[in-house]
Amino acid sequence: MHVVVIGAGIVGAASAVELLRDGHQVSIVEPGEPGGEQAASYGNGCWLSPSSVLPVSSPGLWKKVPGYLSDPLGPLAIRWGYLPRALPWLRRFLAAGSTPAKVRRLAAAMRPLVENCPALHRRLAEEAGVGHLIHRAGLLYIFPSRADYEAEKSGWDVRAAHGVRWIELDENELRQREPALDRRYTFGLFVQEGGHCTDPGAYVAALVRHAQAQGAALVRGRALGFDIQGGRLRAVRTDAGDIACDRAVIAAGAWSRELARMVGDRVQLETERGYHAMIENPEAAPRIPIMPSDGKMANTLTAHGLRIAGQVEIAGLDAAPNWKRAEILRDYALRTYPALPRDLPASRVKVWMGHRPSTPDSLPCMGPASGCADVVHAFGHGHIGLAAGAVSGRLTADLVGGKPPVIDPAPYNPARFN
Repeated sequence: MHVVVIGAGIVGAASAVELLRDGHQVSIVEPGEPGGEQAASYGNGCWLSPSSVLPVSSPGLWKKVPGYLSDPLGPLAIRWGYLPRALPWLRRFLAAGSTPAKVRRLAAAMRPLVENCPALHRRLAEEAGVGHLIHRAGLLYIFPSRADYEAEKSGWDVRAAHGVRWIELDENELRQREPALDRRYTFGLFVQEGGHCTDPGAYVAALVRHAQAQGAALVRGRALGFDIQGGRLRAVRTDAGDIACDRAVIAAGAWSRELARMVGDRVQLETERGYHAMIENPEAAPRIPIMPSDGKMANTLTAHGLRIAGQVEIAGLDAAPNWKRAEILRDYALRTYPALPRDLPASRVKVWMGHRPSTPDSLPCMGPASGCADVVHAFGHGHIGLAAGAVSGRLTADLVGGKPPVIDPAPYNPARFN
């Protein structure tokens, strides 16, 4: 079949590679540069984390909403002006993880998306000639004290129930592994099965080039809709012209909601705007990726410097960035690695903001469209987009081709929002 993949982020790129593997003709529609700075895939935290199985929503989160509204620089902020538009999503978001049982159910659905992600990405990267970008050195979660870990233990119990394993590190062991760390951190959990990508943008760009080398066409344009006749897809409409095809995949990230509506699904999709600060040529950095419990941001040494990525801002697709949020990430790095200079020049710090495509329940939308089964949804991966990209690409190809799915797609059915 001829399949049009709308979007060249990590999910779209991996889907294109897997569709080609199955013998389909593929066209990729992307208005920007694959792997470019406009994409969420470019600026994420670089983690390939099998332990990322907890939904963002959690019991009692509703109590913090007044703080999210009043503190524009908090770890999760909601802009007042956008609140009316975000309310339907927020209501469902607060309900999604409102009980421990709901969290456990969502974790069971998230685990298959990330369980073997370092190995799956290593395979894809090697096929694309960039195997050196994928590292499997583990991931380290750090805490000021063991008591701080105990305060989060319910979440780690959920991880353990779904097969995540770790090694506890006391203060001396933590210092031996990560001598650059500030001494306020005295306890750590080392997840050995974790990995990371040292240049996500270059990785995605390489996957798209690999797809092109295998025969895919890259169409520089924006998808506008679909030509559907008699319930069957005839073409994808773009600002570069119609592309006749048999199937289509919506993998346009945070811009997927309107396309999904055109094929019968009113998905709950919001942009969780995320930021990063990149310190070039850092005097100190972690040996392996680190996540501090008191900051909840990924600290990763990349090909271009030390990247501190995190923050959640609900403000829509069009609002201007609040660069103070990136400055918070920079300042956190200065406190976490004392050898970094206090007077770090601005020329050595690069800041970025992008759009995580997020659903209220932290699960992606993956499955055939309600209004036309020839269109397959593949978006909404939120905080696990990079990690889940490899298996999502394989699942997408299976759904398009009617093959036995690599994982059970039922939890990700887009119609759950209808």
